[in-house]
Amino acid sequence: MIVDLFIPCFVDQLYPETALNMIKVLERVGCAVNYNHEQTCCGQPSFNAGYWDHCKEVGEKFIKEFQNDRYIVTPSASCGGFVKNYYGEMFHNTVLHNQFRSVQKNMFEFSDFMVNVLKITDLGARLDGVATFHDSCAGLREYGIHREPRLLLSKVRGLELREMDRSDVCCGFGGVFTVKHENIAVGMAQDKIAEAEKVEAEYIISTDLSCLVHMDGYIKKQNKNIKALHLIDALAQGWE
Repeated sequence: MIVDLFIPCFVDQLYPETALNMIKVLERVGCAVNYNHEQTCCGQPSFNAGYWDHCKEVGEKFIKEFQNDRYIVTPSASCGGFVKNYYGEMFHNTVLHNQFRSVQKNMFEFSDFMVNVLKITDLGARLDGVATFHDSCAGLREYGIHREPRLLLSKVRGLELREMDRSDVCCGFGGVFTVKHENIAVGMAQDKIAEAEKVEAEYIISTDLSCLVHMDGYIKKQNKNIKALHLIDALAQGWE
């Protein structure tokens, strides 16, 4: 199977190792990967900031770059959910109607693709320690994943997964929210990390690097003994 990769702009710039680990995992389970070097952004930042015309312009570019009618796999539930849920609002009854429908049906967040398309849950990973899982707002409420990442983590050897209270409460990132309401955003990150500490987690894991970069900033600023880790990076550990 050949799959197309969508690497969101912030992953490309800040966490390229997660993108490389996604390739590593996909190739391990037998997928060939294709990466279009012209890709940039799905348009979500502009949409969230209220610049819908600019978002549509970026979205048109995105749609034209993924016209192979293959599965599109992304490490970001936020971006995947945005394409699935909001492109219809922008491109319904336009000249790109058929193309955007094709992109919508082919777009998959990584854990959804692994569990529900490939039917693979055990990657042979090993990561010693205690982890807790943060449900990102976009991943849980827009994309609709909950079981999938937990199922994949349950197969990681040496890893104990403990549920924290309020795992589904926002970490405070929310895109431009962190800029416009910094004090509130920091307080929400503080609450989230406090919940992770209650279960003595060494890792806080999520499907969204946007949440993780926000929480990681708080962790480092406060010298907390916990590590923010993307699901994919956890699954790429300790292979024999």
